Amino acid sequence: MSAPAIDARTAHAEGVERLLESYRAVPAAAPVRLAKRTSNLFRSRAATDVPGLDTSGLTGVIAIDPEARTADVAGMCTYEDLVDATLPHGLAPLVVPQLKTITLGGAVTGLGIESTSFRNGLPHESVLELDILTGAGEIVTASPHEHADLFRAFPNSYGTLGYAVRLRIELEPVEPFVALTHLRFHSLAELIAAMDRIIDTGSHDGARVDYLDGVVFGADESYLCLGVRTAASGPVSDYTGQRIFYRSIRHDDGAAHDRLTIHDYLWRWDTDWFWCSAAFGAQHPLVRRIWPKRYLRSRSYSTLMRLERRFDIGNKLERLKRRPPRERVIQDIEVPIERTEEFLDWFLANVPIEPIWLCPLRLRGDDAWPLYPLEPHRTYVNVGFWSTVPVGPTEGETNRRIERRVSELDGHKSLYSDSFYPPDEFDRLYGGDAHRAVKRRYDPDSRLLDLYAKAVQRR
Repeated sequence: MSAPAIDARTAHAEGVERLLESYRAVPAAAPVRLAKRTSNLFRSRAATDVPGLDTSGLTGVIAIDPEARTADVAGMCTYEDLVDATLPHGLAPLVVPQLKTITLGGAVTGLGIESTSFRNGLPHESVLELDILTGAGEIVTASPHEHADLFRAFPNSYGTLGYAVRLRIELEPVEPFVALTHLRFHSLAELIAAMDRIIDTGSHDGARVDYLDGVVFGADESYLCLGVRTAASGPVSDYTGQRIFYRSIRHDDGAAHDRLTIHDYLWRWDTDWFWCSAAFGAQHPLVRRIWPKRYLRSRSYSTLMRLERRFDIGNKLERLKRRPPRERVIQDIEVPIERTEEFLDWFLANVPIEPIWLCPLRLRGDDAWPLYPLEPHRTYVNVGFWSTVPVGPTEGETNRRIERRVSELDGHKSLYSDSFYPPDEFDRLYGGDAHRAVKRRYDPDSRLLDLYAKAVQRR
């Protein structure tokens, strides 16, 4: 083992000890929470005077094993830092969520998805083992063979069963470049049928497909974005400055082609937070020319959004314009591929939000995960939509309508944003019995929040 790896392991061990010391410092009857400067959650929570746990030593890459194609990573290491460490070895995580500041622990205890998910599933499926700080204040190593109940229940538990301290994950080979093909469709039925064929065969027109996602701009304009790993050198596009990636997808008909470095492909959505940077003026040509390039990234926009929410700037501006306040509709949902057209038709007719992101997925293995029970060997499509709509007569009216429609179509939605389910339905959808059984064993004094309290009641 190299000296840098030894140093990283020592630093991680010291960070774990600081974490445990901060846990012991929390009063015995008080709830336990992490101290984090940033978060990719989009739901508010109640204020608390409880000091957060010290995570300052849990942000790095511990070791890369190029031969075994594995990485040992601290729980709060960002995918940006992990990718910087793996790409020099020609390797990448099996799924790299779209935003640079998403952490490994966050993607596993929550959910992450990207354009490899149609063949690699979700981030937690490439975890070989992980060390977890439980609610009881113990560090346990969970794997399919050790503390298997916690290992299986940890995904989608959102910190209610413990916090990931270290994760060992699989890596896969990548090439220096990604060749892109953007296929235009004039009907959603044609797009879904093409997506289904690509997932079943792993190819399009006889050529391998390594990456697959899509964008819907309207009922008669949608695209599939196909990526192929390649070592062939040549000119590449740059969407980290003045040019905007999602605009490059659009064309009149047929197929358009592009090339990116693997690094820029993995972060193609981060520069403009997909397309949400427009809400902050960052897509205006004049603003963009003076906006420092280093701040063209999701971290900047999420910081601005938190300030907007803190001071209610958006609704104050709406009042000045004599318009009603707005409801945040920031959601990712999954529906079976055979019901996706039905959901999109309903959404486009009832929710004034465009564009919409599409990302197909299949679980890698044969088993379901109890707190987010998608069916193995069944194809789902993640539908992502992130904006605001005029408020209705009841709190969260549009979000509630979306939840009902997703349930009717045998789907699920991620819990990173606002949820409004009643307790019994939430229990049925998100493995209530399994969650309680594991919580009794690893958090017997309920030092950590209940999943419903955290996800719906926003405590």
